[in-house]
Amino acid sequence: MALPANFLDELRARVPIAGVIGRTVKLTRSGRETKGCCPFHGEKTPSFYVYDDHFHCFGCGEHGDVITFVMKSTGAGFMEAVESLAQEAGLEVPKPSPQAAAAEQRRASISEVLEAAGKVFQKFLYEPQGKPALDYLRGRGLSDETIRKFGLGWSGEGRGVLAAALRGQGIKPEQLIEAGLMKQGDHGPVDMFFSRVMFPITDRRGSLISFGGRIMGDGQPKYVNGPETAVFSKRRSLYGLNLARDAVRKGAALIVVEGYMDVIALAQGGFGGAVAPLGTALTEEHLAEIWRLSPEPVICFDGDAAGRRAALKTVDLALTALAPDRSLKFLNLPEKDDPDSLIKREGPAAFKARLDSAKPISAALYDMLAEGGARTTPEARAAFRQRLIEVANRIPDKNLAAEYRSMLLERFFAERRGNKPGAPKKPVPFVRDTTPPDGAGAQSKRGRLMLAMLLSHPALIHDVEEAFARVALPPAYAKIRDALHSFAAEAKTLDTDSLFTHLSHLGLAEEARLIEALAAEDFRPEPDASLAQVAETWWSWYILMDFSIEMLRAQRDEQEQFWKVHQDDAAAWSRLIKYNELLRQAMTGEYGAADP
Repeated sequence: MALPANFLDELRARVPIAGVIGRTVKLTRSGRETKGCCPFHGEKTPSFYVYDDHFHCFGCGEHGDVITFVMKSTGAGFMEAVESLAQEAGLEVPKPSPQAAAAEQRRASISEVLEAAGKVFQKFLYEPQGKPALDYLRGRGLSDETIRKFGLGWSGEGRGVLAAALRGQGIKPEQLIEAGLMKQGDHGPVDMFFSRVMFPITDRRGSLISFGGRIMGDGQPKYVNGPETAVFSKRRSLYGLNLARDAVRKGAALIVVEGYMDVIALAQGGFGGAVAPLGTALTEEHLAEIWRLSPEPVICFDGDAAGRRAALKTVDLALTALAPDRSLKFLNLPEKDDPDSLIKREGPAAFKARLDSAKPISAALYDMLAEGGARTTPEARAAFRQRLIEVANRIPDKNLAAEYRSMLLERFFAERRGNKPGAPKKPVPFVRDTTPPDGAGAQSKRGRLMLAMLLSHPALIHDVEEAFARVALPPAYAKIRDALHSFAAEAKTLDTDSLFTHLSHLGLAEEARLIEALAAEDFRPEPDASLAQVAETWWSWYILMDFSIEMLRAQRDEQEQFWKVHQDDAAAWSRLIKYNELLRQAMTGEYGAADP
């Protein structure tokens, strides 16, 4: 049975080909693509490349999409492969029916009508009636080559001109309505576009799916996109995608901008990887599409307030889909610029320099969240800190979420300690090395750091031991922690010399010295740091641990319930007070409150 083209496109989009092939072929990154040894012929040097939507072996010539790969690698038939992939993607394979066949025929008919209309619009542009539109495009700095490359055209000025132009091809007004080129008016069908410069909108393979139009002069709305049809969905379509795919494969950066002219101006300036949404904010479907082309596309919205809001909305959407191999960059433009105006004023070389300095989302996120919010009161700072934690926790990958939480809170504490202009400077007890932390071992490093702090300042042990007892540590570190707790329970004086005498008796002194040495590779202590400052740093690291403060909150609630039942239990009351204080310290990163 023939399946609808739009269903097969959706299936291919839902099941990334690299993921399917990677189950049986070891793939490694090679530039923007991945490669491995071909599964279809014996080879020792990889010549099998996987692109965003197909594979190709330069050794044996095998080529195809994800459906083809399943068929060739498993021996499945076409429908069997489709059904297997559809089940994985959560899609239902369309059943053969007269209605399905009619729907597919309707989509094919719409595509033919759109192609015919596109040729008419291009023809109109170079006729006398289209001269104002052609002058406008040339006045915007577009060459004739660029105008033809993007298929730009002119809608005509009078009502019914498109229907009249296509009548000789047997295309009826009702077909134009179905294609989104006309609409039903009070007195019959009327043109959707008139007196507008026309921008063809294509799918990822270059097939026409709709049009956008820009009015000449200052009328409103300035831009109009075609309506939703059987072949066009705004939330799934990106302007310029087919041309951007080719450019990105050749090494161009994938740049997401706001409008048609931004895409076209960048392409003419040598940046062919630009795409734009169509009158909507970026959607999940848009992000999935651009991530198929590039693991780290650049978001380059206008420099005005609306552009900044759109960028923040994109961050909000992207957080729930970020992964170690999938991120974003942000290019901030001057206040009154868009990519089109900027490249005209500064030129391609200057734009390239700006593009190269685009910030990764990890660096841009804090500034976006902090913009416009005064944090001059404890309440405002606490609310902002909680927002940072909540934002990081939205990232589904646990390790990546922990890294973002660490990065955001490190910057928050640095700002709170007085690194803002005009704020009093306070000595920082531990200064971080310039070497970034190893992502996979970040938790272990934090645990090692907190342990090293207690080895150097055992007077802190009583204040933090209940919280530290819940931190997951490697076995070797856990033994040292247990030794610290036993020392604090028995010793009359909590000093370093006495502590290391205790550790020597247990045969752990050498391991403890090693922990201190390893911690010193990441941090070096300020010699004049006070005990309160060291404790403040300890708590700032504690709340970056993966389990965060949820464990303490649960323990506090449990003790509160216990005390309500046993109100005469002084020990339960003391523990409840202690957990409240530990929770407060963990949430604020502060130290020095009076003992209860």
